[in-house]
Amino acid sequence: MFVAALGSAPVLLLARSALAAYPDRPIHLIVPFAAGGNADIVGRITGDLISKALGRPVVVENRGGGGGSIGAEFVAHATPDGYTLLVGSNGPLTVEPFVHANVGYDPLKDFTAVALTSYVPHALILSNKVQAKTITELVAQSKIAAVTIATSGIGSATHMTLERLKAATGANLTHVPYRGGGGTVDGAMTEFSTALPMHQAGQAHIIAIAALHRSKLAPDIATFDESGVKGFTAQSYIGVVAPAKTPADVVDKLQQAIAQGLSSGSPAAERLVNLGSEVASSEQMTAKGFTDFIRADYENTREAAKLAGITPQ
Repeated sequence: MFVAALGSAPVLLLARSALAAYPDRPIHLIVPFAAGGNADIVGRITGDLISKALGRPVVVENRGGGGGSIGAEFVAHATPDGYTLLVGSNGPLTVEPFVHANVGYDPLKDFTAVALTSYVPHALILSNKVQAKTITELVAQSKIAAVTIATSGIGSATHMTLERLKAATGANLTHVPYRGGGGTVDGAMTEFSTALPMHQAGQAHIIAIAALHRSKLAPDIATFDESGVKGFTAQSYIGVVAPAKTPADVVDKLQQAIAQGLSSGSPAAERLVNLGSEVASSEQMTAKGFTDFIRADYENTREAAKLAGITPQ
């Protein structure tokens, strides 16, 4: 009897461990960029929502480098138990695989989507010296002389958006990878939240926003779709993903915590809106919705990389 009881003890301990309610210890949320940026800000807001809903601390860790791929690789190879999560965005999930070879993970296979939280639409802003006030006028002006448009760098999300726009409109737009410093350009493809203050101050003018609808912060600015570039959307998005094979019930708990915390009219949702973000739809905040979103953006980026002649190096 003693031997039998002793032999069963490890099994009982394992069973109790497996049945332990998730979470029973702190959760680590990895932001694959330096502190202070959009991903970091949204990540901390989201971490706070998860912590309040699940009753455990969420430790936000910044692991920057490699366009977000270093932090993403760390999470991709973490134990799939729900205690190590990634603040996922364009860089590590849908841009880096087309820019750098051997990133150390497959964004479509090594992660389980939890929820999209928000996104910032891309916008095309022009210097006041450029007379064009609409996409149609810009295309016409570019046929007379090339218009220089800056982005945050070769292979960046905004560069990919610019390449797609050139293909969709036939505009003669010259890409200028911009890292600050000297030099002037005619305009920029950038995040709406970055362009809006300049537009509102009259320092430059946004001619279109790559969103499904006009922004409440600037209802005077037309969408690309309204401007004749039908169905054209692009954005820098933020969401949460977990390592592949994370248990479905754990993913469900995390997803519900995020969706409830970002419900319409909630303080967290209003804070994101005030930062210039669009809060994800209820469907996009589901695991399936975010998975579909990532796959669609991945294919858009694949197309844009081909248009730009970018191959992984």
